[in-house]
Amino acid sequence: MSLPTPISTALTLSLVLPGDEPLPVDASLEYDGSDPFAVHLDIAAGDGMVRWSLARELLTEGVEGPAGMGDVRIIPIGGTHGRRVRIVLTSPDGAATLEAPLTEMVEFLAATYAAVPSGTESELMDVDTLVAQLLAS
Repeated sequence: MSLPTPISTALTLSLVLPGDEPLPVDASLEYDGSDPFAVHLDIAAGDGMVRWSLARELLTEGVEGPAGMGDVRIIPIGGTHGRRVRIVLTSPDGAATLEAPLTEMVEFLAATYAAVPSGTESELMDVDTLVAQLLAS
């Protein structure tokens, strides 16, 4: 199986602040067949970007119902702004609660599964290169 073209979509997330109006945050979701089990979320922060890597399966579960524990939790919610997906990120440096339109998440995920169907991810893995990288560390 050859590697599919990487899939990317720009998003405007809402940074949820307790007791205040949400703030818009530029972000993007990326999926690359060379890392077929992961989705990368790049979030604008100051003058740079912060990258979070999430399991594609976790994001998929999270658009249907609450998913995740620990550093990343995904929760579908309804509200005045329509159906959304809440993404709760926690690290030693802090925490952030972000929201994205559910429709955009589902469309992005559908494109990733069209490119790499569930259950075929391991066919894209180059195990020899992965082992060599691990041994070089």
